[in-house]
Amino acid sequence: MDELLARMKLFSGLSEEDRQALAHQLTRRSAKRGTVLFSEGDRGENVHLVLAGKVKITRAAADGRENLLALLGPGELFGELSLFDPGPRTATATALTDIEVATLDHAALPPWLASRPQAAMRLLQVLARRLRRTNEAMADLVFTDVPGRVAKALLDLAQKFSSPGPGPGTRVEHGLTQEELAQYVGASRETVNKALADFASRGWLRLDSRAVILLDPDRLARRAR
Repeated sequence: MDELLARMKLFSGLSEEDRQALAHQLTRRSAKRGTVLFSEGDRGENVHLVLAGKVKITRAAADGRENLLALLGPGELFGELSLFDPGPRTATATALTDIEVATLDHAALPPWLASRPQAAMRLLQVLARRLRRTNEAMADLVFTDVPGRVAKALLDLAQKFSSPGPGPGTRVEHGLTQEELAQYVGASRETVNKALADFASRGWLRLDSRAVILLDPDRLARRAR
Protein backbone atom coordinates (compact mmCIF):
# COMPACT_ATOMS: atom_id res chain seq x y z
CA MET A 1 0.00 0.00 0.00
CA ASP A 2 2.85 2.39 0.81
CA GLU A 3 4.21 2.02 -2.75
CA LEU A 4 0.77 2.85 -4.18
CA LEU A 5 0.53 5.99 -2.04
CA ALA A 6 4.03 7.07 -3.05
CA ARG A 7 2.97 7.09 -6.73
CA MET A 8 -0.02 9.32 -6.04
CA LYS A 9 0.41 13.07 -6.32
CA LEU A 10 -1.59 13.70 -3.16
CA PHE A 11 0.90 11.75 -1.02
CA SER A 12 4.12 11.83 -3.04
CA GLY A 13 5.64 14.66 -0.99
CA LEU A 14 5.21 12.87 2.33
CA SER A 15 7.93 10.94 4.11
CA GLU A 16 7.93 7.15 3.96
CA GLU A 17 7.15 7.08 7.68
CA ASP A 18 4.08 9.30 7.21
CA ARG A 19 2.83 7.21 4.28
CA GLN A 20 3.29 3.98 6.20
CA ALA A 21 1.39 5.39 9.17
CA LEU A 22 -1.51 6.14 6.82
CA ALA A 23 -1.25 2.85 4.92
CA HIS A 24 -1.71 0.88 8.14
CA GLN A 25 -5.07 2.61 8.64
CA LEU A 26 -6.42 1.89 5.16
CA THR A 27 -8.69 -0.98 4.18
CA ARG A 28 -8.62 -2.08 0.54
CA ARG A 29 -11.80 -3.01 -1.24
CA SER A 30 -12.67 -4.12 -4.75
CA ALA A 31 -16.05 -3.50 -6.36
CA LYS A 32 -17.68 -4.33 -9.67
CA ARG A 33 -18.92 -1.76 -12.13
CA GLY A 34 -22.27 -0.35 -11.02
CA THR A 35 -21.66 -0.89 -7.31
CA VAL A 36 -23.01 1.96 -5.17
CA LEU A 37 -20.32 2.80 -2.62
CA PHE A 38 -22.55 5.20 -0.71
CA SER A 39 -25.81 7.00 -1.41
CA GLU A 40 -27.01 10.54 -0.96
CA GLY A 41 -28.37 10.86 2.56
CA ASP A 42 -26.23 8.09 4.05
CA ARG A 43 -24.25 8.82 7.18
CA GLY A 44 -20.70 9.85 6.23
CA GLU A 45 -18.22 7.74 8.15
CA ASN A 46 -15.37 7.11 5.70
CA VAL A 47 -13.00 8.79 3.30
CA HIS A 48 -12.23 6.85 0.13
CA LEU A 49 -9.21 6.89 -2.16
CA VAL A 50 -9.42 5.54 -5.72
CA LEU A 51 -6.60 3.06 -6.35
CA ALA A 52 -7.77 1.76 -9.73
CA GLY A 53 -10.74 2.37 -12.02
CA LYS A 54 -13.25 5.24 -12.16
CA VAL A 55 -15.91 6.45 -9.72
CA LYS A 56 -18.74 8.81 -10.61
CA ILE A 57 -20.25 11.22 -8.11
CA THR A 58 -23.90 12.06 -8.78
CA ARG A 59 -26.81 13.87 -7.21
CA ALA A 60 -30.50 13.32 -7.88
CA ALA A 61 -32.90 16.15 -8.63
CA ALA A 62 -36.38 16.32 -7.13
CA ASP A 63 -37.88 15.07 -10.41
CA GLY A 64 -35.59 12.02 -10.43
CA ARG A 65 -33.08 13.28 -12.98
CA GLU A 66 -29.45 12.60 -12.21
CA ASN A 67 -26.66 15.18 -12.30
CA LEU A 68 -23.09 13.95 -12.75
CA LEU A 69 -20.95 16.12 -10.49
CA ALA A 70 -17.53 14.54 -10.91
CA LEU A 71 -15.66 11.66 -12.48
CA LEU A 72 -12.74 10.47 -10.38
CA GLY A 73 -9.75 8.29 -11.20
CA PRO A 74 -6.71 6.81 -9.42
CA GLY A 75 -5.21 9.02 -6.74
CA GLU A 76 -8.37 11.04 -6.09
CA LEU A 77 -10.32 11.25 -2.85
CA PHE A 78 -14.07 11.23 -2.35
CA GLY A 79 -16.34 11.33 0.67
CA GLU A 80 -14.04 13.78 2.45
CA LEU A 81 -16.60 16.58 2.91
CA SER A 82 -18.29 14.93 5.88
CA LEU A 83 -14.91 14.80 7.62
CA PHE A 84 -14.99 18.59 8.04
CA ASP A 85 -18.76 19.03 8.08
CA PRO A 86 -20.36 15.94 9.70
CA GLY A 87 -23.74 15.13 8.28
CA PRO A 88 -25.50 13.06 5.62
CA ARG A 89 -23.76 12.38 2.32
CA THR A 90 -24.61 15.08 -0.20
CA ALA A 91 -24.11 12.85 -3.26
CA THR A 92 -23.97 9.24 -4.42
CA ALA A 93 -20.72 7.47 -5.35
CA THR A 94 -20.94 4.66 -7.91
CA ALA A 95 -18.27 2.52 -9.55
CA LEU A 96 -18.23 3.47 -13.24
CA THR A 97 -15.81 0.61 -13.94
CA ASP A 98 -14.48 -2.27 -11.88
CA ILE A 99 -12.59 -0.45 -9.15
CA GLU A 100 -10.27 -0.80 -6.21
CA VAL A 101 -10.50 1.73 -3.40
CA ALA A 102 -8.83 2.28 -0.04
CA THR A 103 -11.10 3.32 2.83
CA LEU A 104 -10.15 5.26 5.93
CA ASP A 105 -12.45 5.77 8.92
CA HIS A 106 -13.01 9.44 9.70
CA ALA A 107 -11.94 8.91 13.30
CA ALA A 108 -8.46 7.83 12.15
CA LEU A 109 -7.75 10.78 9.87
CA PRO A 110 -7.69 13.81 12.24
CA PRO A 111 -4.97 12.32 14.52
CA TRP A 112 -2.86 11.50 11.46
CA LEU A 113 -3.29 15.01 10.03
CA ALA A 114 -2.72 16.78 13.37
CA SER A 115 0.98 15.91 13.44
CA ARG A 116 1.48 16.26 9.69
CA PRO A 117 0.70 19.83 8.59
CA GLN A 118 2.05 19.16 5.09
CA ALA A 119 -0.56 16.43 4.58
CA ALA A 120 -3.28 18.69 5.98
CA MET A 121 -2.33 21.38 3.47
CA ARG A 122 -2.51 18.88 0.62
CA LEU A 123 -5.99 17.81 1.66
CA LEU A 124 -7.08 21.45 1.87
CA GLN A 125 -5.72 21.98 -1.64
CA VAL A 126 -7.91 19.10 -2.84
CA LEU A 127 -10.96 20.71 -1.26
CA ALA A 128 -10.06 24.11 -2.69
CA ARG A 129 -9.74 22.66 -6.20
CA ARG A 130 -13.15 20.99 -5.81
CA LEU A 131 -14.68 24.32 -4.77
CA ARG A 132 -13.00 26.11 -7.68
CA ARG A 133 -14.35 23.52 -10.14
CA THR A 134 -17.83 23.91 -8.65
CA ASN A 135 -17.68 27.68 -9.07
CA GLU A 136 -16.44 27.30 -12.65
CA ALA A 137 -19.21 24.82 -13.46
CA MET A 138 -21.85 27.21 -12.13
CA ALA A 139 -20.41 30.06 -14.19
CA ASP A 140 -20.27 27.85 -17.30
CA LEU A 141 -23.96 26.97 -16.95
CA VAL A 142 -24.79 30.68 -17.00
CA PHE A 143 -22.29 32.11 -19.47
CA THR A 144 -21.12 29.26 -21.76
CA ASP A 145 -23.17 27.57 -24.47
CA VAL A 146 -23.47 23.77 -24.67
CA PRO A 147 -20.76 23.23 -27.34
CA GLY A 148 -18.36 25.28 -25.22
CA ARG A 149 -19.18 23.22 -22.14
CA VAL A 150 -18.73 19.98 -24.08
CA ALA A 151 -15.32 21.11 -25.35
CA LYS A 152 -14.24 22.08 -21.84
CA ALA A 153 -15.49 18.81 -20.36
CA LEU A 154 -13.54 16.76 -22.90
CA LEU A 155 -10.36 18.69 -22.16
CA ASP A 156 -10.88 18.25 -18.41
CA LEU A 157 -11.41 14.51 -18.85
CA ALA A 158 -8.29 14.33 -21.01
CA GLN A 159 -6.20 15.63 -18.12
CA LYS A 160 -7.23 12.58 -16.07
CA PHE A 161 -7.81 9.75 -18.51
CA SER A 162 -5.77 10.38 -21.66
CA SER A 163 -3.33 7.97 -23.23
CA PRO A 164 -1.44 7.90 -26.55
CA GLY A 165 -3.46 6.21 -29.24
CA PRO A 166 -2.18 3.82 -31.90
CA GLY A 167 -2.75 6.55 -34.48
CA PRO A 168 -2.82 10.36 -34.42
CA GLY A 169 -4.43 12.14 -31.51
CA THR A 170 -4.90 11.50 -27.82
CA ARG A 171 -7.32 8.83 -26.68
CA VAL A 172 -9.51 9.73 -23.69
CA GLU A 173 -11.09 6.68 -22.04
CA HIS A 174 -13.73 8.54 -20.05
CA GLY A 175 -16.06 5.53 -19.76
CA LEU A 176 -19.22 7.63 -19.91
CA THR A 177 -22.35 6.83 -21.86
CA GLN A 178 -23.85 9.58 -24.00
CA GLU A 179 -26.46 10.19 -21.31
CA GLU A 180 -23.80 10.46 -18.58
CA LEU A 181 -21.74 12.87 -20.66
CA ALA A 182 -24.86 15.00 -21.09
CA GLN A 183 -25.38 14.96 -17.31
CA TYR A 184 -21.76 15.98 -16.85
CA VAL A 185 -22.18 19.16 -18.90
CA GLY A 186 -25.73 19.90 -17.74
CA ALA A 187 -27.48 19.59 -21.09
CA SER A 188 -29.73 17.25 -23.01
CA ARG A 189 -28.30 14.18 -24.71
CA GLU A 190 -29.49 15.41 -28.11
CA THR A 191 -27.75 18.79 -27.74
CA VAL A 192 -24.50 17.19 -26.59
CA ASN A 193 -24.56 14.66 -29.44
CA LYS A 194 -25.07 17.51 -31.91
CA ALA A 195 -22.03 19.32 -30.50
CA LEU A 196 -19.91 16.16 -30.68
CA ALA A 197 -20.98 15.50 -34.26
CA ASP A 198 -20.07 19.08 -35.19
CA PHE A 199 -16.62 18.75 -33.60
CA ALA A 200 -16.09 15.45 -35.42
CA SER A 201 -17.11 16.96 -38.77
CA ARG A 202 -14.54 19.73 -38.26
CA GLY A 203 -11.81 17.15 -37.62
CA TRP A 204 -11.26 18.18 -34.01
CA LEU A 205 -11.99 14.73 -32.59
CA ARG A 206 -13.08 11.20 -33.41
CA LEU A 207 -15.71 9.36 -31.40
CA ASP A 208 -15.40 5.84 -30.06
CA SER A 209 -17.43 3.72 -27.65
CA ARG A 210 -17.22 5.48 -24.25
CA ALA A 211 -14.06 7.20 -25.45
CA VAL A 212 -12.97 10.04 -27.68
CA ILE A 213 -9.79 10.68 -29.67
CA LEU A 214 -8.79 14.32 -29.51
CA LEU A 215 -7.24 15.38 -32.83
CA ASP A 216 -7.10 19.15 -32.38
CA PRO A 217 -7.16 20.07 -28.67
CA ASP A 218 -6.12 23.66 -29.44
CA ARG A 219 -9.32 24.25 -31.42
CA LEU A 220 -11.34 22.65 -28.63
CA ALA A 221 -9.63 24.89 -26.09
CA ARG A 222 -10.54 27.98 -28.10
CA ARG A 223 -14.13 26.76 -28.40
CA ALA A 224 -14.26 26.17 -24.64
CA ARG A 225 -13.48 29.82 -23.85
